[in-house]
Amino acid sequence: MSISVSSIVSSPIEDVFAWHERTGALARLLPPWQPIRIKREAANLRNGRAELWLPGGFVWAAIHEDYDRPYRFADRLSSLPLRWRHEHRFEPLGTAHTRVVDEVGTPVPSRVLQATFAYRHRQLHGDLLSHAWARRLMPAPLTVAITGASGLVGTALAAFLSTGGHRVIRLVRRAPLSPDERQWSPEGPHPELLRGTDALVHLAGAPIFGRFSAEHKARIYESRVGPTRQLARLAAKVDDGPRVFVSASAIGYYGPDRGDELLHDGAEKGEGFLATVVADWESATEPAADAGVRVVNVRTGIVQSPRGGALRLLCPLFLAGLGGPVGQGEEWMSWIGLDDLLDVYLRALVDARLDGPVNAVAPNPVRARDYARTLGRTLHRPALVQVPVVAPQVLLGPEGSRELALASERVLPDRLMSLGHPFRQPELGQALAHALGKAGFPDDVAEAEACSPSPRAAAGEPDR
Repeated sequence: MSISVSSIVSSPIEDVFAWHERTGALARLLPPWQPIRIKREAANLRNGRAELWLPGGFVWAAIHEDYDRPYRFADRLSSLPLRWRHEHRFEPLGTAHTRVVDEVGTPVPSRVLQATFAYRHRQLHGDLLSHAWARRLMPAPLTVAITGASGLVGTALAAFLSTGGHRVIRLVRRAPLSPDERQWSPEGPHPELLRGTDALVHLAGAPIFGRFSAEHKARIYESRVGPTRQLARLAAKVDDGPRVFVSASAIGYYGPDRGDELLHDGAEKGEGFLATVVADWESATEPAADAGVRVVNVRTGIVQSPRGGALRLLCPLFLAGLGGPVGQGEEWMSWIGLDDLLDVYLRALVDARLDGPVNAVAPNPVRARDYARTLGRTLHRPALVQVPVVAPQVLLGPEGSRELALASERVLPDRLMSLGHPFRQPELGQALAHALGKAGFPDDVAEAEACSPSPRAAAGEPDR
């Protein structure tokens, strides 16, 4: 059988093909709900080999072939006894649009693949639009150093920036394995660490989720404040170093319970442990700002991705029919889709109008009960189980429960909105549907169909 899907993107064919050629394209196209990991990206689309880890230790290895830039390339499965040949075609529609066609010759039913290809086309469409507005603000590509590049946000951000034509240098704590890695010591970074970079994105820090013991709280604080100050001091004095320092931060700055108060970027600091951590974390960037480096503190809300964070914990419960809000569910949840968060980081890098704290949240916060209902509808599961408030206290302790599970912060992205910043998924239902494989193709530009087997496919040959 041959499966063919297509959509139209608002980008010239050269830009679309170049996006696919760059490092990170495979990571951007891999659906987050699938239990698949990248073992190796192909070195090129002409004859390179890409490998994915599948459940059970199997490896999906695909060899690229039929390269015809900028119109076509293909990949053929070479590691498993399954017929699979995927042809990627690109057709120019004038000078500003491109039809993207994916045609797969395989016995796998089309309904099994629809969600995957809908996700891939939405990712491509959204990324190309984001890079287009970023180039209008800053045409030249950047060299960006990133700490925490192996985490949920860092992995996605590195791939996102790379496919946009930027060079990413990962700052790692082990010995470097490639020219695009540099060894970083959080306690005392090497004086040459940031040389030759245009920007620094600092994401590293110990996980916050966990029981708020004295040891855990110390790890949270010490892994953020000290290393951030060291990097800020280095950025302030290094020659040929970053002109912008974008540091992760959190909406925990506003404290765990602000009621129905609308929290803008300039709202006052709240109370509690996390508020203190975030305030000191942001203050640690001051040496760079004092030296004239543009500093942006990205106050991040609850990131929506099944690969990590709260959604990774909640999905199994909801799929088992055990989902629901904690208590009455009155708490405000300020959330953001992972791809929208990447767009915020991109704007922080290229938009000189941004500095200081920026709320990285979607424009529509929801109450916890509405979050549970929306997640339940997305997964086609009930959300009727009312979790007693004592449950998170058992796991997180009283302080951790108050600061994490029962936190209520109604945060708005006013600074981003004032700049006309576009959100890919401003509504929670959109973000969850995209992240969990329940959304369709890009609006008004897509078509999908399962075609009858061609004579070649019926004979068991690759369908070209």
